[in-house]
Amino acid sequence: MPTAVAARIPGDTAPNGFPSATQWDAATPLRFSADWQGHHADPQRETEVRLLWSPDTLFLKFHARFRTITAFPDSEPSGRRDQLWDRDVAEVFLRPDASDPQRYKEFEISPNGMWIDLDISHGERQDLQSGLRRRVAMDQRQQLWLAEIALPMTSLISSFDPAAIWRVNFFRVEGPAEPRFYSAWSPTHTPVPNFHVPAAFGQLIFSPAS
Repeated sequence: MPTAVAARIPGDTAPNGFPSATQWDAATPLRFSADWQGHHADPQRETEVRLLWSPDTLFLKFHARFRTITAFPDSEPSGRRDQLWDRDVAEVFLRPDASDPQRYKEFEISPNGMWIDLDISHGERQDLQSGLRRRVAMDQRQQLWLAEIALPMTSLISSFDPAAIWRVNFFRVEGPAEPRFYSAWSPTHTPVPNFHVPAAFGQLIFSPAS
């Protein structure tokens, strides 16, 4: 089972509420570029993910290399956009509670900063209203987009225990039309693209401060 490690954030967050570049350097990068079946790796669409945590917040940072950018031009005033997965996105699925394997949280962010958060339970989805914060940046010259997400721990689990092991998976979608590129950190191995396979999630460990 693949394992992701979230590093305890060294010190306070930056004044804008996100970790500094130095703090992000303390997080071990995860990288993936193969499709949802674990095949056809494309380095030009590689995704790097880093995770940091504090008792109040789980932080994620995506470095997303791209060939093309396809994004919705409109969203709700908050930036929320339903059906966001129909355009380019980076995604994280989190299952903090081991008591129900079919219940987990889904968070998506687009290259232009639109987002969606969902509570998934046995195939049914509801808005999570997590209170996430996000920021994005684009580097057209290097064909790279960056996204940071700050998730309140209270939106993920009622009582956070850093000794607990969560389940997690990370995904990317890119392309304006099928066949689109669906990539996964921990492959789901389904016949057609499907990220909603909790049995394929990896482990998420919360590392104490060094």
